[in-house]
Amino acid sequence: MAQRRKTATLEMVAERADVSMKTASNAVNGTGRMADKTRDRVLAVVEELGYTVNIAARNLTRGRTDSITLAVPTLKAAYLAELAEAVVETARDMNLVVYVTKYRDDGENGSQRFLRQFTTQLTDGLLLSLSENETLDEPSFDVPYPLVCFGTRNTYQRVDRVTTDDVADARTATEYLLARGSSSIAVIGAHSPFNPRAIATADEGNAELRTRGIAEALQAAGRPLDPRLVGVTGYDWTIGAGFRTALALIGSGIPFDGLVCLNDGLATGAISALRESGLQIPADVQVIGFDNVEESAFLAPPLTSMDSRIEWIARTGLERLVMRIDGIPDAPLNLLAHSQVIARGTTRT
Repeated sequence: MAQRRKTATLEMVAERADVSMKTASNAVNGTGRMADKTRDRVLAVVEELGYTVNIAARNLTRGRTDSITLAVPTLKAAYLAELAEAVVETARDMNLVVYVTKYRDDGENGSQRFLRQFTTQLTDGLLLSLSENETLDEPSFDVPYPLVCFGTRNTYQRVDRVTTDDVADARTATEYLLARGSSSIAVIGAHSPFNPRAIATADEGNAELRTRGIAEALQAAGRPLDPRLVGVTGYDWTIGAGFRTALALIGSGIPFDGLVCLNDGLATGAISALRESGLQIPADVQVIGFDNVEESAFLAPPLTSMDSRIEWIARTGLERLVMRIDGIPDAPLNLLAHSQVIARGTTRT
């Protein structure tokens, strides 16, 4: 019977290369300072003996797994799917592994339960994409592990938050339509009927913030937002909701020649409804969406959209989380990405 080859250890490498264990470890891990010939000698022995680094043991010693968890309410939403992809790709460049999971987004504190149940036994920290469906109180973020949040629900003071500047971005989107000749603007994607006298609150999410930005831009232009032209979809930001809501707006008989959809899925459905109703885009109605997901460029006509700078959000969130994992003291920050218009065929030049 053939004799099984003994598994090489770092101690065997050090002995064969005639160096200390510390020098062997530094050579294997690419750390420390040593003569090139010493490093080359150690690495030659590594190859000769077939030595491989025991990652689990190394991480146990360091108290790190070099991995993080990303938790999202759904992966069906194109924006969140692209955000997850960006986090995974960016983390790879940072030599981190990402485990992506979903929490129950049922409007009954699914994210709060997840925060309470999460531990760092398998990963070093948590990136949490906050649900639009829930409002969490400040104590929910008093957790014993590194945490950074994505999303606009609430302006929390106890945790780093990386998101888009929804009010400013919505103003920009609306001003873009006005500058190209639209005079009556409709909106699709509000969570509730628009109240022009409502006072802004700390728990506003994407829909409320974007609707407020649209209203501010129209007010500044002397064309107050007509509450009858605010299409309510609740928390349904799907293509179907955009189609049904656009048909309802068209059927109301209240004229509009500009349409701001609060995400690209809604805009996709709205474009279909406008075309089915015999309206020309952008001649009769200009349309702009949010998030600039990949599919936007391939619609007919291609959709003008506010680019949410997903790559910047992913990288900034990861950098803040790594800083928290490393124990670097710093006050929690609200970090805002400023979107830009990606002009395509649903708006005039």
